[in-house]
Amino acid sequence: MSHRPRSGLAAVSTALLAMSRHLEVRDVLKTIVASARELLDAEYAALGVPDDHGGFAQFVVDGVSDEQWRAIGPLPRQHGILAAMLHKAEPERLADVREDPRFEGWPSAHPDMSDFLGLPIQDGEETIGALFLANKRCPKPSGSPRTESGGGCGFTQEDEELLSILAQHAAIALTNARLYERSRELTIAEERSRLAHELHDAVSQKLFSLRLTAQAAAALVDRDPARAKGELQQVAVLAAEAADELRAAVVELRPAALDEDGLVHTLRTQIQVLDRAHTARVTFDSSGVRALPAAQEEAMLRVAQEALHNALRHAEPKRVAVSLVRHGQGALLTVTDDGKGFDPRTVRRAGRHLGLVSMRDRAGGVGGALTVTSEPGEGTTIEMEVPGG
Repeated sequence: MSHRPRSGLAAVSTALLAMSRHLEVRDVLKTIVASARELLDAEYAALGVPDDHGGFAQFVVDGVSDEQWRAIGPLPRQHGILAAMLHKAEPERLADVREDPRFEGWPSAHPDMSDFLGLPIQDGEETIGALFLANKRCPKPSGSPRTESGGGCGFTQEDEELLSILAQHAAIALTNARLYERSRELTIAEERSRLAHELHDAVSQKLFSLRLTAQAAAALVDRDPARAKGELQQVAVLAAEAADELRAAVVELRPAALDEDGLVHTLRTQIQVLDRAHTARVTFDSSGVRALPAAQEEAMLRVAQEALHNALRHAEPKRVAVSLVRHGQGALLTVTDDGKGFDPRTVRRAGRHLGLVSMRDRAGGVGGALTVTSEPGEGTTIEMEVPGG
């Protein structure tokens, strides 16, 4: 019995586990491509997601440097062998792609490729992508120099079967990622709606009170300067409160620069703004946190924002402490306040008001868990744990 099937199945298992850890479409695409290239020991791998205009909405490669990819130029169109896989939804296994009559050449910066294996990725009857591999790395006899051009032995029927298994699960992972992103878009729309209501309810009321108080001060300035002075002081207080409301809303509306700055820096920056904007002391501490999958970082940021919002707007705390620490391969977020607290037994009534339902959904959506601990008069602690990548 050959040893290859066992190692092949183990590699497939590893690849499937890697794909299941990601929820962002771009992360899933990259994982599929890297897994396929490693699984079949190919020099190059690519995955194209077609658009509706004869091109590719996304095209991810592995085995090509960023510099080389930029030199290659625009994304490929759906022609030649690429089109054959997308429209016929059949695998293509070629000894030398350059000798196929459908081959139309490639840009000058494109790496030279010979043996080729391609498979469509299908969701039911719909082809949602195409997976391409080129230049099978071949074991060389002892003492024989190994060339870098690949080719020579070509992809086998067994390779095609292994890649077919991967493609089937890739379809599931990609479909789930798309559903997650659509769900997140709906959540963002709901958050914007909530913020709009808050701005109307809180800031508009503050501004209305400010206008009335200013009018009262103007009426009193001649006949009762002392009272007018008191009213003007109240104007200053109301203006500061309105500014605080606006600053807090801007923090929530501002797109999180997670890709550029990472979760720790983004949280630290936003908490510094909240500390300046509110009378409560808001602190942040972090230790040993590794980079997490993009979906987990965004979920942790949004849960932190929601927990901070609850504490600062409803709990009347003197202090709110946020910590983010490494926890196994993942991370643990803790938001603790010394405010009014609430009775967890009434969590069904309080849950929607305090955003606990959405926070639990966010945590569960990335494989994490949320714990809420609170007592009336004893403050509240919210913990979110994620598993990492």
